[in-house]
Amino acid sequence: MFINVFINRKRPGYDAASYAADSERMMALAQAQPGFVSYRRYSSGDGEDVSISEWESEDAARAWGRHPEHLAAQGRGRSDYYQSYTTYNCADPRISHFDRSDT
Repeated sequence: MFINVFINRKRPGYDAASYAADSERMMALAQAQPGFVSYRRYSSGDGEDVSISEWESEDAARAWGRHPEHLAAQGRGRSDYYQSYTTYNCADPRISHFDRSDT
């Protein structure tokens, strides 16, 4: 398993409609990629967004990172949407899970 965490803040006055369209298109493309497992996005009250994508392997995640449409969207992110961002990548994460089952 490979996990990508993307933390970002948008630029003041960014085009929210264009960002939403790009985001929707990237989600559809990512889900169609070999090795895609899941995607979640969270927003904080102070304007910071966190996205977490899970992949079957590092190779699958890196292939998605090189997808031509994704590369173009990344460029628009840097030029048009993001004030700042940080990416964390983790291969073979240590995973712990708790699930309270009331039966």
